[in-house]
Amino acid sequence: MECAARSRRRLAGVALAVCLVAVATGGIRAAANGVDRRVELIQINGSINTAVASFIEDSLADAVDRDARALVIELDTPGGLLSSAQRIVKDLLGAQVPVIVYVAPSGASAASAGVFVTMAANVAAMAPGTTIGAAHPVELGGGGLTGAVGQKIENFTASFAQSIARERGRNQKWVEDAVRQSAAIGERQALEQHVVDIVARDLNDLLTQASGREVKVNGEPRVLELTGAMVYRHKMTLAQKLLDTLADPNVVYLLLSAGLLGLYFEFAHPGVLFPGVAGAICLLLALASFEVLPINLSGLLLLLLGAGLLIAEAFLPGYGVAGIGGLVAFVLGSLFLIDSSETNLRVSRGLILGTALALVAIFLGLGALIARRRAGPVMTGSEGLIGEIGEVRHAIAPGVAGRVFIHGENWRAISDDELKAGEQVRVETVKGMEIKVRRLA
Repeated sequence: MECAARSRRRLAGVALAVCLVAVATGGIRAAANGVDRRVELIQINGSINTAVASFIEDSLADAVDRDARALVIELDTPGGLLSSAQRIVKDLLGAQVPVIVYVAPSGASAASAGVFVTMAANVAAMAPGTTIGAAHPVELGGGGLTGAVGQKIENFTASFAQSIARERGRNQKWVEDAVRQSAAIGERQALEQHVVDIVARDLNDLLTQASGREVKVNGEPRVLELTGAMVYRHKMTLAQKLLDTLADPNVVYLLLSAGLLGLYFEFAHPGVLFPGVAGAICLLLALASFEVLPINLSGLLLLLLGAGLLIAEAFLPGYGVAGIGGLVAFVLGSLFLIDSSETNLRVSRGLILGTALALVAIFLGLGALIARRRAGPVMTGSEGLIGEIGEVRHAIAPGVAGRVFIHGENWRAISDDELKAGEQVRVETVKGMEIKVRRLA
């Protein structure tokens, strides 16, 4: 019995040792396969603005705090604010963690300000079917910059782009062409011309290709080890999402138009409340977007003047002068609302045309309705009593006044007929506080 017990204890010890070895081996394999490696992933799908810059700053700080091996920025942008792009570039060049900018998915682009963000990454990558380029600054009307001021802005932007490419060891000549000539290329050309480092099918392919590369992080060399790493996705906070939405010029334009229209209805029909409250909220949101977008003051004033003239046309007999002037001012203000010298974003021309026509139709329709009511018979006051039907309360005889109940009031009444109490009468004339009536046939 004692021998049997010792044998069981030995077997249990052997089994425990085998389990410990298996656990240790599994841990070593897990470490070798990258399970302990962490990669942070964020997605930028829209314009480059202050909300995006704040989001990237927060993500860089989180990646450092969580000891991530890299931060991957999946980028798809039509461009945005140059000031926000400069802020992002500064953060990426001084980041304490390797940064990979991945232009994806297929069909995405890194245009205008997106070029600078992509070039500032430790590793720049693109998915098949993507494009990069067209970083030329534009003027207020959307065309190319001209004159001495335009030349200065173009030279500054080109120098800024070249300094980023030089720091990251990328093609400086192409970056200059992207700024000065709006050059744009696909992923294969970008790889061949050393604009980007990797063309990857998906995120796993990107991490595999990036592993083993040596990059400089804050001036010190570091080898990337990302194969099999765990990817953690992060999203914007609610405040950042709201600011990012308000960075769309089309959204701001709609909010501004809706706010003006709502306040107009509230002033035209006091006490309805809902149009006024909704209009005030829309205007406040539009004003909040002024912190995100570069608003041209002249364009804003023209837009407000146009809306005011359109409203005036609905109430004043201006023979269309105020309406035509308001339409012209409104359209011009809409075109110049966004200062395009600081961003390539602008309000959609189709949206401007549609909004202008809709506002003209609304104001002219209201004006026609008001004019029709003014031309119709008077429905209020003493004149509004003429033709109305009332009831005799005190008998009336020629030369003897009586009382008629009409519109909830007792009026002193005279008549050429002899009328008894209870008879129905119609008002013929009103003179002061006395009415003249006749028997209702």
